[in-house]
Parts: sequence; C-alpha cells; structure tokens
Amino acid sequence: MSTAQPSDVAAPAPGPATGCVLAFVAGYVDVVGFISLFGLFTAHVTGNFIMIGVDVAGNSAGLLAKLLALPAFVLAVAATRVAEVRLGRTGRSPVAPLLLAEALLLALFVAASLHAAPVTDPAAPAAIVAGILAVMAMGIQNALSRTSLLDLGPTTIMTGNTTQIVIDLVDLPSASGPQRDALRRRLRKMGPALAAFALGAILGALGFARLSVWCVLLPTALLVAIGIPAWRRGQASAAS
Repeated sequence: MSTAQPSDVAAPAPGPATGCVLAFVAGYVDVVGFISLFGLFTAHVTGNFIMIGVDVAGNSAGLLAKLLALPAFVLAVAATRVAEVRLGRTGRSPVAPLLLAEALLLALFVAASLHAAPVTDPAAPAAIVAGILAVMAMGIQNALSRTSLLDLGPTTIMTGNTTQIVIDLVDLPSASGPQRDALRRRLRKMGPALAAFALGAILGALGFARLSVWCVLLPTALLVAIGIPAWRRGQASAAS
C-alpha cells in the first residue's frame, strides 16, 4: 500500500489570505527580533551572514547568538520536514499542527525575552535562548513555504517576490491573453503578500516601541487564528 506524502493530503488548500497573514507575521517577527536581539534576523536568515561579518569586523558581542541561529534554523527546517512526512503518512495535513508549533515557539520567545529583560548583553544565555526560539519558529514557516504551502509563494523573504513583481509588471503590457492571465494571477498572489510583509515590519517596530516584546503576542494570536480552523478542516478531510 502506498503512503501519502504531505503534498498528497486531501485537505483544503490555504488561500491567499493565509499567505498575507504569514507574510505579515514574518515581517513583524523579523523586525522585533532585529530590534530586541541586537541585529539578529529571525525570518531572513541570510541577513545573519551579513551581521556575522559586521560583528567579526567590529563589536563581536552579538556574534555567538548569530552563529547559533544558523544551526537552530537548520534544525527547525529539518524537523518540520520530518513532521510533514510523518503526518502525511497518516492522511492528515501537516499545515495546522506546524503553524500551531510556530505559534508555541513564538509564545516561548516572549516568555524567554521577558525572563531575560532587560536585555543589555546579546551574549547573555537567556537572550541567546530567546533568539533561538524565534529563529526556530520562523524556520518552520520558511520550510512550509517550500513544501506544503508552496502554492502561496514565499512568505518570509521578499527579495524574490519583489524581483518577480517587477519582471511581471514589465512583461504584462506585451503579454498574450493566456500569459497575461498567468501574470495577473501571480501578481494578485505576490503583491498582497509583499504589502503584508511591509505592514508587519512597520507595525512590529511600532508595537515593540510601545509594548516591548509583549507585542509578539499579536503574530502568535494570528497563527493560532489560522491554525485552529485549518486543524479542524484537516481533521474533517481525514475522516471523510
């Protein structure tokens, strides 16, 4: 008997609204992590390579956290993929459990940050633990955007989306009928996600300025709000 893979699970596919929510969460958490953890990128892990170079060349106080973020990210991505495969074999969609796991990690990030407050030393163990929790949360979302949520497009890194939007806008006036429709569909998917990411980044900065790390409860609640209904839909689909 063949086993179902994550992509084979017959659960209802998440819509563009889910992509916008996830892009908002990524922009929000990335900004809060960068501000509160001395330049640590949580969703945009490539940025940590740049910051490692900055720390090596100058003040190396935050270097350890950025170095540990890389294996933490890899571990989160690998664990997400393993969970997807195992859940897929049961006939259940892996999306909801993994989004709720991401929400749990963000809640733990809030708790760890509050425990470490005030964070004045980026090399303090409590600050490093908080950073690792946030990086692992976003590692889950990064992995899902390449697998079970591939149809939504990237939700954590907007460089590719921005590039594709510009290319599609240039190609759109000269495109033929079917090609024009495909370009418009892609723009309708990527454009709102890019705007949601930017909005999340702005509100994340404003939220942290007013509420400190408590502001991360907003993206945590958003993940729960989309995760629980997705869980129920997946359960109903598996039972049918």
